[in-house]
Amino acid sequence: MADDFAYLNARVRARRQSLLKESFFQEALDLAYPEFLRLLSESVYGAELAGQGLPDVDRAVGRTLARLVGDLPGLVTGEAREAVRLLLLRNDLTNLQAILRAKATGRSFEEVLLLPGTLKEPLWRQAYEAQDLPGMAQVLSVPGHPLARALRAVLRETQELTRVEALLAKRFFEDVAKAAKALEAPFLRDYLALEVDAENLRTAFKLQGQGVSPEGVFIRGGRFVDRVRFARLLEGDYAVLDELSGTPFAPLAGVRDLKELEKRLRCVLLKEARKGASDPLGAGLVLAYVKEREWEAMRLRLLARRAYFGLPRAQVEEEVACA
Repeated sequence: MADDFAYLNARVRARRQSLLKESFFQEALDLAYPEFLRLLSESVYGAELAGQGLPDVDRAVGRTLARLVGDLPGLVTGEAREAVRLLLLRNDLTNLQAILRAKATGRSFEEVLLLPGTLKEPLWRQAYEAQDLPGMAQVLSVPGHPLARALRAVLRETQELTRVEALLAKRFFEDVAKAAKALEAPFLRDYLALEVDAENLRTAFKLQGQGVSPEGVFIRGGRFVDRVRFARLLEGDYAVLDELSGTPFAPLAGVRDLKELEKRLRCVLLKEARKGASDPLGAGLVLAYVKEREWEAMRLRLLARRAYFGLPRAQVEEEVACA
């Protein structure tokens, strides 16, 4: 088994060939549901498509994503494996936050699109079915996952969902930043710093006007959103976003609500991740592939719902596009 990126990136380049072309998504925007299923069945997702309902589409997308991304750490050893593991640990945090929100809003486990991480679907299902949040932490502690320790620590401070998510992100990103500094993977380190900035921006929007001290939730390790800017945004000073004009976050200028912030952040981070394709000997190529595949999965779920419910093209067109 290789311990550098040469072998892994060769495998990743081959898998990138199966990413769907933009023409697929443009065509899908106008298709009725049966035609959408036909188009999907002719793609790399077709092998996992075992039915015609929306849950069948979701399962096909999730299983394909797991198959084409989830095995990457097992293809290499050493620093290369650790770098990919950090990427997938990020997905574990996203999955945990999504499950927390699903339980709080009464959505079923099947409605959560799990990203490929270090934990498998059966364990996430057990976590979802736990009686309470401490029980969820107990489930995660079985494989000794760092998020279990983080969740237990956070629950000693609060059980209010928005603050739980913010504190989980703080603990996670600060730990990951330390781990990334030990790796010879500069592109990955720089990208993770942008993720820290993005998480700080999300947190500031979510907690505006709640009297939360910035000291407790601000995440160290970002590049462009310092503690002062975070505190100002937490107080509702949107001029902070205009001050990011010379950074990758320039497209955030004028944003005033969380939904629009999330959409633009998604596109900003995708654009930055795609630059990793020019890092063929490091972690950048893997990063680009993982984020492109995740974006593809998100678009497919949205397009499936547009087709199934007969929604107008304009209603979802902006949601499935990133320049």
